[in-house]
Amino acid sequence: MSGADPRVRAVLKLAPVIPVFTPDDVDDAVQVAQALFRGGLPVIEVTLRTPRALDAIKAMVEAVPDAVVGAGTVLTPAQMDAAKAAGARFAVSPGATPTLYATARDADLPYLPGVATGSELILGLEAGLDTFKFFPAVQSGGAPLLSAWHGPFADVRFCPTGGISAQTAPEFLHLPNVLCVGGSWLTTAALMQSRDWDSIERLAREAAVLAG
Repeated sequence: MSGADPRVRAVLKLAPVIPVFTPDDVDDAVQVAQALFRGGLPVIEVTLRTPRALDAIKAMVEAVPDAVVGAGTVLTPAQMDAAKAAGARFAVSPGATPTLYATARDADLPYLPGVATGSELILGLEAGLDTFKFFPAVQSGGAPLLSAWHGPFADVRFCPTGGISAQTAPEFLHLPNVLCVGGSWLTTAALMQSRDWDSIERLAREAAVLAG
């Protein structure tokens, strides 16, 4: 594991929460990036689940150059390459394949693949990684599973995502093998519909101190 990309852990250590954001509108995405950054969350995962996602990444990177904007829900090599071209600083997948591992290496893009089982984790270790997204976290066993994994996989670190809220995040963040959590509670559909940027910034401020 000594050959693992150190940039992945460096990104995950920047804040205790990585907002998981699915953009529908590019201008709104810029507002979200600015609100999250003002609130103390510099790392943002933008899921590639909408037609405007890549445009949103590019606009967010240009508008908030000090933010670390990454692409989530990366399922194919083409998406990996497109994310890199749009300016994404890292890529996240809900799972992983040998092809995606190879594409991330070729693209020189920090990669956070999703794992939910010990076998998937071992395959990731064989690919040379030491840091993973645990997804879907709550549905796959939550904090108790991550605690159990710390025994056989003591050197591995995680960003659990999926079903985590502001209330349950601390139970993950207090684990020795968790660097941060991913959460969608900062950019809910209701907040986006009302364009409530002030509330998003407030939620970011609250999330930024959850590890304390």
